[in-house]
Amino acid sequence: MNETMVTLVGNAATAVDYRETATGPMARFRMAVTPRRWDRGKQEWADGHTSFYTVWAWRTLASNLAGSVSVGEPLVVHGRLKVREDERDGGRRTSVDIEAVAVGHDLTRGTAAFRRVLRADPAATEPTRRQEPATVLASVS
Repeated sequence: MNETMVTLVGNAATAVDYRETATGPMARFRMAVTPRRWDRGKQEWADGHTSFYTVWAWRTLASNLAGSVSVGEPLVVHGRLKVREDERDGGRRTSVDIEAVAVGHDLTRGTAAFRRVLRADPAATEPTRRQEPATVLASVS
């Protein structure tokens, strides 16, 4: 099947919205991606235009996201690109969504403590059971 797979590197712009649905767990959040480029004239780094994407996750990934991701955290998201166009109030609107296959923290900007989830223990994926890692390094821009 032909699908467009993308990898985004950015920050969680919203909290994870986690829901139990008839087909299983679902989670979504907005991700901000801002490119940085070296400005030769000014001899400094400059931020480009920020793009926002809605990231969707299902099943176990959705449960794990809800217990692992907070606003502002640096992330790497890999998934299927979905572009939708709607008409609202007489104008066309384009939305860009990512159906996530994998999500992780960007370890170039800090550390993470991985905890494997046992499938036999559904309480391990509860969103309210999030534990903060003992040490977090400051991000370097």
